[in-house]
Amino acid sequence: MGESTHPATERARELRQRANPAEQALWAVLKARRLGGYKFTRQYPVGPYFADFVCREKFFIIEVDGSQHQNNAIDRKRDEFLLREGYSVFRVPSGTVLADRSVVCDSILAALEGRIEDFVGAQDLRWERSYEVPRRVKHRSLWPPPTPSPPSREG
Repeated sequence: MGESTHPATERARELRQRANPAEQALWAVLKARRLGGYKFTRQYPVGPYFADFVCREKFFIIEVDGSQHQNNAIDRKRDEFLLREGYSVFRVPSGTVLADRSVVCDSILAALEGRIEDFVGAQDLRWERSYEVPRRVKHRSLWPPPTPSPPSREG
């Protein structure tokens, strides 16, 4: 008998198997640290959502959007949640990925490296940097616990 897997893991697997051509094309560049040495994960769960691609080290999400995502209220709500969680969000239409993948990759690198504005809203992409401290960083101790002093040897 096999072990049962977490529902989020099953859903992520299903989403990866159903990746559209634009997601597949972008993944070919993102996997194995091929883009600037940054490590990306596909279909990563963040709260109730699954992000297409995430660089966990930089709290950076890339969403490849089909036409159904144009001015979508659900996506705006989702982005607000992700931004509050400390993730910056880079949205690009699937047609742009397929038409000019190298420009998309250059833009992703520029955003990761802080070489573009904190917010860009254009026809072919949307980028917004989060200024929230990511939840997992908030709960991590930034300093090691104090080391006890050795007993003094007073004579």
